[in-house]
Order: sequence, then structure tokens, then C-alpha cells
Amino acid sequence: MWRELIERLYDNAEFAAPATDAAIDHIEQRLGQRVPDELREVLRETDGVLGDYGSGLVWPVHEIIDQNTEFRQNAALAALYKPFDQFMFVGDNGGGDQFAYVLPTGGRPGAVFVWDHETDERIWIADSLKAYLESRAAADGDDWYK
Repeated sequence: MWRELIERLYDNAEFAAPATDAAIDHIEQRLGQRVPDELREVLRETDGVLGDYGSGLVWPVHEIIDQNTEFRQNAALAALYKPFDQFMFVGDNGGGDQFAYVLPTGGRPGAVFVWDHETDERIWIADSLKAYLESRAAADGDDWYK
């Protein structure tokens, strides 16, 4: 279902082999957060999807773990930005801004936000991963969410 949706929305999407449930469970173990159901479904079909110019429509498991760990544990980032603990970053625009689920506490369960790396703004952009993918595909340019 997800792969077909993404293929319909993005002519040039690049897919990886599916992730295993054990690999997806590793996200939860490392980040201490539940993987949203729709993200788990996408990762079961493809362990990441690349879009234009290598931007991460949906990151693979290892990148979800690595990027979120870096954002939460890097002292230099902590000095510059508000905490990232409520986020689960899952993609990027190729220019520094990141797309993330905001996981309760706060925000809408399943809602997708963009984090602007220049302003530290955290802006709601979609109610679901599906809506995020559809909005991103319909938009023109890397900063479609602004």
C-alpha cells in the first residue's frame, strides 16, 4: 500500500529492501519511543525512501536512530536549540530542515512537524505520514512547508 502510494506521488522515488520487525523494534529500544504505526508499515515495505537529490522522504531505520540520537545527545545542538526529546525525526528536505513526528506529550498523536534548522521553529504540517507525503509531492520547491 505505502510503496504504491509513494510510486504514484513521486516519479523518481528510490526504495530500499524492507526492514525487519526486529530492526524497527530497535528504534524503540534506542530512542525509548514507540514507532508510530504508519511509519512501522512504511518501513516494513521499504527501509527508507529517497526523493529528489537524495532527500529523505522517509529515512531508513539506521538513519532514524542515528539522527535522533545525535540531536538528543549533542551538547553543541543542546546549546543552540530547544530540546528534541518529543520528536522522532523521520526525513529531511535536503537543505537542513527535518520532518518529525511529535510524540505525546504535547502535539497531536501522529502529527508531522517540520523543524526549521535556521530558526528552531517547529511547525505542524500534516496530521499523518500519508498527508505529509501527499503535501510534499503536490508542492513546488524545497521549502514547500513555509
